[in-house]
Amino acid sequence: MKTPPFTYINKKRTYAFKSKEDFLNAIENEKKILVALNAEKLNKSNIELDQIINDNIGYPDGVGAVWALSRKGLDSVKIAGAEFWLDIIERYQQTKTFYFVGGSQEVIENTILKLKQNFHDIHIKGFRNGFLGKGDKEILINEIKKCNPDVIFVAQGTPKQEFLMNELNKEHQALYMGLGGSFDVYTGLKKRAPKLFIKLGLEWFYRLLIEPTRWRRQLTYFNFAVKVITNRI
Repeated sequence: MKTPPFTYINKKRTYAFKSKEDFLNAIENEKKILVALNAEKLNKSNIELDQIINDNIGYPDGVGAVWALSRKGLDSVKIAGAEFWLDIIERYQQTKTFYFVGGSQEVIENTILKLKQNFHDIHIKGFRNGFLGKGDKEILINEIKKCNPDVIFVAQGTPKQEFLMNELNKEHQALYMGLGGSFDVYTGLKKRAPKLFIKLGLEWFYRLLIEPTRWRRQLTYFNFAVKVITNRI
């Protein structure tokens, strides 16, 4: 990767990208883990997760991360992971192969079906749901090593997906990306915030409106904002 500018936000290395195209070009030959960074993730401390972030490619997946980068003198756009994985497929469907992990069996099957409909040139090496029972991780590792995909998407939620991708990457080097609930969104099981909320950087507020029980979790955004304003992040 032609190293883009980066800085450390709460001890987490965060890269700045001026556009999605900039990011796509940067990862063309990478075999690392792409980790989405937002205010919530940047505000927390998890030694194991922080090490994974710093060993790989943390990118700004929220307006809080973009703001923090700006306060440190770096310009960047927000890279929405829920959209960017599809940009990766669009760009590299003819030159790279893919493997998918995550969601329920119904969700992953519907995801694969829709991907084949939307990307006619996509070469899918394999897929499985995100529920790994006893012995399933070893089976997954062996299958990935056998089919040798170039790009692996894992949709399990943080930090579970980052820990799994880190283990997988030690056994099979590839470009990995954690997707949280993106398969649910892609298949229509869940909805993203309306475009106006996204444009205004208020996806977190929309999630609070539809899930009021998240209010305690949303307090992290205010804590993060105070740290950024007072240069303690």
